[in-house]
This record gives sequence, structure tokens and C-alpha cells, in this order.
Amino acid sequence: MSSSTKNFFQLLKSLKWPIKMAILAIVLSLLSTVISLVVPLVTKTLVDSLTSASFNWTLILILLGVFILQAVFGGFSYYLLAYIGEFVVADLRRKLWSKVLHLPVPYYDRHESGETMSRITQDTTTLKSLVTDHLVNFVSGIITIIGSVIILFFIDWKMTLIMLISVPLSMAIMIPLGSKMHKVAKATQKEMASFSGLLGRVLSEIRLVKSYRAERTETTSGGEAIHSLYRFGLKEAKIQAFISPLMTLIMMGILVVILGYGGLQVSNGNLSAGDLVAIIFYLVQIIFPFAQMATFFTSFQKAVGATERIQEIFKMDSEPIEQEANKPLEDGVITFLDVHFSYGEDKKVINGVSFEAKPGTVTAFVGPSGGGKTTIFSLLERFYEPNDGVIYFNNSPIQELSLRDWRSKMAYVSQESPLMSGTILSNMTYGMTDIPSMEKIKAAAESANASSFIEELPDKYDTLVGERGMKLSGGQRQRIAIARALLHDPKILLLDEATSNLDSGSETFVQEALERLMKGRTTLIIAHRLATIIHADQIFFLEQGKITGKGTHEELINHHELYREFTQGQRLS
Repeated sequence: MSSSTKNFFQLLKSLKWPIKMAILAIVLSLLSTVISLVVPLVTKTLVDSLTSASFNWTLILILLGVFILQAVFGGFSYYLLAYIGEFVVADLRRKLWSKVLHLPVPYYDRHESGETMSRITQDTTTLKSLVTDHLVNFVSGIITIIGSVIILFFIDWKMTLIMLISVPLSMAIMIPLGSKMHKVAKATQKEMASFSGLLGRVLSEIRLVKSYRAERTETTSGGEAIHSLYRFGLKEAKIQAFISPLMTLIMMGILVVILGYGGLQVSNGNLSAGDLVAIIFYLVQIIFPFAQMATFFTSFQKAVGATERIQEIFKMDSEPIEQEANKPLEDGVITFLDVHFSYGEDKKVINGVSFEAKPGTVTAFVGPSGGGKTTIFSLLERFYEPNDGVIYFNNSPIQELSLRDWRSKMAYVSQESPLMSGTILSNMTYGMTDIPSMEKIKAAAESANASSFIEELPDKYDTLVGERGMKLSGGQRQRIAIARALLHDPKILLLDEATSNLDSGSETFVQEALERLMKGRTTLIIAHRLATIIHADQIFFLEQGKITGKGTHEELINHHELYREFTQGQRLS
């Protein structure tokens, strides 16, 4: 057994199965199988009775009853199998979704969101198809074949041996083709994930596509991906087109031999007509499971290929999942001590940064684009870990603190302040387990200068904001983000200059709201406008990942030439 197959069965074992329902489904399926094995024997007796003087109506009724029982058991077992498949895959999707949400930010830097979506939706559906459509049919098919062969040995052992010739011949075909199908299925899933990534990227930025008239470019990119999927689909179809007809050809060849040999035996008086009919029935019952086994083998290889990348996700290290402490963290000093960080060997972003931010103070970071300002915030939020150096909070490395508790202490208001698709209310209370009263929500909106425009909307707080909040203006999105931060009541506030992309009218409203939000909190600001930092307690000037100047606005004006040049333009990059 290959390692990928072993890992596949380990994954199945780790999932939650409805054991009682599975046992019932198997029992019903087996009963249906046993009944199907009885049918040829009843038919044999019925055919033999046709040669006698009186017709046996009792056997007709028995045969009818057997068919009805088989239909009832088959119907119930089909529903139960569908239930089990949905149940198991729902459990897998829940675990996979939880795992994906707790993966660290570097994972999302390396993988497009559409690719991850493909793992959760399409790959898990492949597994469901195997469980629901093929797994128990495969088991019952094996039982049907074994049962039929045993009964056939009692009827005529010579003909049974003729039939068994097909088994090694079939396996010789299926095993190498199954290995090839596994490779094709794995490549198809990878290509499908890539295509899903392309769809997610383009559709999420459709305004950019249309603004730059890139429909033709993206049509070409999508067409190439679709053509690649088309080619893999054809490869899969070629294998499938070879397996199923060849298996059927082998079995039909055996059937022709059996009919010829059996007819000869009947004419010689060695077999009755009923025996030959029963043999043909059992042969058909063997042919169908063999065809199903070929389909199962194909589906199994596809499922193994599809779940390999799911298993890769499960093997990745997650961010630590902890409960919030009963006692919240006290306020304290944030200290960066000789911190270094790079996104890769040739992309060093932070190079020996050291500073302190005391409780209740405002610390600003200014400097050229690409200097490392946003990365400082990412390190502080523990989206990434420093390569060297330590970040302390109250003399304790932040890595030693509960990640949940640490992040609950801060709120981040960025330049874009993206919103989740949903209502204004759901965005203001996003991430909160205990939803505040409407009085508190309205008070936060008032403090954020958001209540005036919210109350003017037809649905007020139940207004849908659209994907990424695109139904609202930039200033409105910023004020909702500030209201959200106020509701969370953070001790540490991270502002990636929330007014830089706003018009003067919106900027006034947002600036007033930010001043209310900053009161009594430790605030760190990435500054783009002079007005934002002129009253900061300390300002750090970053160039190429290094702090080249620090002090108040007046001190830097007097002693830092590049800072002075920046302030003369009244805008800090």
C-alpha cells in the first residue's frame, strides 16, 4: 500500500462517522445483496417447473415478494449511504475550515484564496462521492461475487472455473491503469485549485479589471486554465473509456463461452434448463459488480489524489488556539529590542529596530514607502515572528502570552478599513461573542461620527454594505471601522493612517472620531499627513528597515534633514 493510500485511510479514520447509521446501511445493503443471490435459485426452480404438468404460481408470488423486498432494502440503504456521505464530509469540511482559519498569515501569502476554497469544496465533494456512491456498493459487490461463485460451484464447478479466468486478467488491467488515474486525478485537482484561485483573484478585484479594460487579458488567462482542465478531463476520459468497455468485453466473452458450453451440457442432459438460467443470472450478477469495481477503483484513485492536498493543510502548523484568560492582561510598555525580519533571504524589511511605547502615549512612524512601517504592525500583531530580536510587553516576550489575549488587547484601523459582506451592525460587532446592547452600539457610532449617515439609510443598522463594503464611501467605511474599534475597547490602537485616502470633508469627521478613539490608549500610528503626528509623544523615522531619527516633531525638524523635507510637502509617505 502506497504512502498516499495509507494517509487517505488515516484521514477517513480521523473523521466522525455515524456508526449506528453506517451499521444499519451495511446490514440493509447486505440483505439486499443476499436477496439478489436468492433470485436466480427461485428462477431456476420456476423454469424447471415450466416443464412439469402444472404451473407453480407460488414461486411467481415468492419471486415478486423477493423483488419488492430488494427494492425496499435498496431504497433505504441508498438514503442511509447518502446520509453517511453528507455527515462525514460535513465533519471534514468543519475541521478543514477551522484549520484554515487558524493557519498563520504566511500561508495566505503563499496561496491564493481560491485555491484554498477549492480544497474545502471540490476536493471534499470527491471524497463524498466515493463514500456515498461507491464504497458500500464495492463491499456488497464483493459479497455478491463471492456468494455467486460459491453457489455456482455447487451447480457446475467446471463453468465456474472458466469464469474465474477473468479475475487475474481484470486485475492485470485495473492496477496499472489505476496508478495512472491517480496521477491524472491529482494533477486535475491541482489545476482546478489553480483555476479557482484565478477566479477568486479576478472576481474580487472586478472593478480593477474593468477600470483598466483587462477583460480580454483575463479572458485569455481563464481560457488557458479552462483548456488545461479540458485536457486533463480528456486524459481521465481516455482511461475510463478503456477500463469500463474492456471489463465488459472480458465478462461478455466469458458469458458467450458459458452460453455455448452450458447449451451443450443442457443438450447432453448434464444440466437442466433451470440450472443454465441460474448460471446466466449469477454471471450477470458477477458482471455488474465487476463493472462497479472498475468505477470504484477510478473514484478511489481520484479521492486519494484529491485529499492529498487536504492532508497537507492538516499537517501544517496552526496558530495556537487558546481560551481567553479569566483575568485580562494589564496595560504595559511595548518594547522592540533589536528586531530583524525578512520575507525571504533577499527581502530584508526590518533591520535592528528598537523602541519603546509607553501606556497612554502616541507613537508615530514615518518615512519612505517600503521602509518597514506596516511590517512593524504585522510583527506586533504576531502575523509573523521576528527572525532575530524580541518584542516585549511588560518585560515578557509577546510569544509567551496567549495569542487570543494579546490580540484582544488591540484594534487595527487601516487605510482601506475593509468590511465583511453583511450589515452595518454585523460589521460593527464583528468578532464579538457577547453582542452589546443597541444603546452601546449607537453610542459607539455616535463617537465615531457614523450615526448621522447610518440613520439616514433606509435600513439603518441593517443596511447591507456589499462585498468588502463597496456600497459605502471610503469615509463611511472608516467610521464604521472606528466604531467597531470603540466597541472592542482595546488597550493598544494601531492606525495605518486612516485619513490618507479621504477627501477633506470625510477627513474632518474621521479625524474627530480618531481623536476620541485614541484617548487613554497606547496608540501607534503609521503617518502620512503632518496633522496626524504633530502632537505625537514620539516619532520614529524609518529608512530601509532602520530607525534613522527619533524624537518629537520639533526635535526632528531641527535635527533630521529628510524629515524636514517630508514635512515641507505636508505629506509623509
